[in-house]
Amino acid sequence: MRKLPLAVALATLLLGSAVQANDHHDDKKDKTPQDKADATLVTPKTAESEGSVSVEGKRIDYKAVAGTLVLNGSGDKESEPQVSMFYTAYFKKAADAGKRPITFIYNGGPGSATVWLHMGAFGPKRVVTSDDSHTPAAPYGLVNNDYSLLDASDLVFIDAPGAGFSRLIANDEDKGKRDEQMKDRRKSIYGIDGDGHAFAHFITQFLSHYGRWNSPKYLFGESYGTTRSAVVANILESEDSVDLNGVVLLSQILSFDTSIDGPQFNPGVDTPYIVALPTFAATAFYHHRLPQQPAQLEPFLREVEQYATGDYAQALMAGSRLDAARKQAVAEKLHTYTGLPVDYLLRANLRVTGGMFEHELQNADGLTTGRLDSRFSGPSLDPMAKDSEYDPQSSAISSAYVAAFNDYVRKQLKFGQDMNYRLYADIDHWDFAHKAPGVEGEALQQSTNVMPDLATAMKTNPNLKVFLNGGYYDLATPYFAADYEMHHMPIPDSLQGNISYAWYPSGHMVYANTESLKMLHDNVARFIQSTDNIRH
Repeated sequence: MRKLPLAVALATLLLGSAVQANDHHDDKKDKTPQDKADATLVTPKTAESEGSVSVEGKRIDYKAVAGTLVLNGSGDKESEPQVSMFYTAYFKKAADAGKRPITFIYNGGPGSATVWLHMGAFGPKRVVTSDDSHTPAAPYGLVNNDYSLLDASDLVFIDAPGAGFSRLIANDEDKGKRDEQMKDRRKSIYGIDGDGHAFAHFITQFLSHYGRWNSPKYLFGESYGTTRSAVVANILESEDSVDLNGVVLLSQILSFDTSIDGPQFNPGVDTPYIVALPTFAATAFYHHRLPQQPAQLEPFLREVEQYATGDYAQALMAGSRLDAARKQAVAEKLHTYTGLPVDYLLRANLRVTGGMFEHELQNADGLTTGRLDSRFSGPSLDPMAKDSEYDPQSSAISSAYVAAFNDYVRKQLKFGQDMNYRLYADIDHWDFAHKAPGVEGEALQQSTNVMPDLATAMKTNPNLKVFLNGGYYDLATPYFAADYEMHHMPIPDSLQGNISYAWYPSGHMVYANTESLKMLHDNVARFIQSTDNIRH
C-alpha cells in the first residue's frame, strides 16, 4: 500500500552493486560494491533526450533531462555530500526561460517516488489503467498524454531521498564511520523538517543550475506531498527569499488530527469522524448502498456536509452525555447517509474509522472497498475482520505504473540502465515531530500540523496563491477534511481569497479517472496562467 499519510511504506532492495564504478585499489583492500556505489553518487549525472507531446490538440516539442543533483549538508557539513536526488525535467523548446513558468512536482509517502504524478498525471506519456477495476497484467499501454501540463509550464518531477534513483550518500573510506554517516543521514533527512529542507535545497540548486531564478515558480504536491509543500513553501519564502507564484495541493493533509485512519487511538478528538462523513456518503452513493439513492452526488454531499458540522458534530461533542433516544436518531440518520446498519453504528458509538468503513460497506458481498479510491472494490481477505486489510485501488494499478516507468526511463529517457528504481525509500522510522514557525526552543508539536507553515508563507508573501484539489472518493485524505483545514488556516480574512478549490468525481489519485484528469489539467493550467505575472 502506498502514500499512507500516517505510516511509511517499507523497503525495497539495497543499492548494492547497482551503480557501476571502475575498480581501483588502495594500499589495504579492494573497495566493496557499496564503496563504489557511494563514490559514483557524489558526481551529478544527466541524460538528455527530445520528444513531443500533443496536449489537447496542440503540439509541444520538449527537451527532457533525467539526472541527479548532489546536495551537501549545512553548517560544519557544508562540504559533505549527503544525498543524490533524482529528477526528470521537461523543458519546452524555443521558450524564454525567464518568462516560462516552472513547476516542481512530487508525490508523498512519505518516502515515495514520483512515478504516480509522472506517469499518471502530467508527464508527456501516460500509462493506461482501468477506471475503477483491476488493470490486467502486462503489456501495459503507454500513450501520448493529452493532458500533460507542459502546455502551461516546464515540469520537474522529483524523487524523495532514498526513493526512485535518489540515494543517501555515505562515502567515508572507513566502514565504521561510513555506517555512522548513513545513520546520521537517515536521522537528519527522514522526517518532516529534514525532508522539507532537502527539497527546498534541491529547488534552489536546480534554479541555479538551469538559470531559472527569474521564472514564475510553482510547487505541486500530492498526499504527504501537500504536507511537504507547506513546509517547503515556508522555507523558500522565509529562509531563501524565494517568492513562489503558486502552490497546488492535491489530496491534502496538513493537520494529522483530521485523518480518519486512526482516530480511535486519540480518544476525545472527533474531528476525523465529522470531516470523513461526506466521503463515506459519496462512496455509498457510488456503490448504490444507500437506503434511498439521491439523484445527484453534489447536492447530496452539500446536505451531508451541513449535517456533519451540525447535528452530528454536536452529538459527538456530547460524549457520554448523549441520551439514548438522540443516539438512536443519529445512528438512523448516519444509516441514510452511509448505508451502514443502524446496529453497527450504535455498536461503533457513532464513530466509524476509515478501515472499518472500507471493510463493512460491501462486506455482505464479500468485498472490501478501496481506500485511496473508494470507487474500487476487491475480494475481502478476511470477512470477519474489523478493518480492511489491503487497498483494492493500490493493488489494481501499482504494477502498471511501476512497469511503465521502468521501461520508459531506460528506453526513452536513457537513464538508470543498471540501477534499481525504488518505489519507496527504505525507511524504518519517519520523524513526524515538527517545529512550527515562531516556536522558540525545542518545543515540538504532539500531532503533526503544518497549517502554520503554509500560513506563514502566505503572510510573508501576500501575493502567494494556493489551489486545493481533491477527489470525492478519497478515503485516505477526505476532501472535506482538506476543506476544513483551509478554512481554519491562521491567516487574515483578506488572504482567504488567495485560496481556490476544485473537487472531482475521483479518488486520491484524481487523475486515475480520465475525465477528472482533463478537469485537473485545465484547472491547474488556468491557475498557472492567472498567477504567472507575465500576462498581468
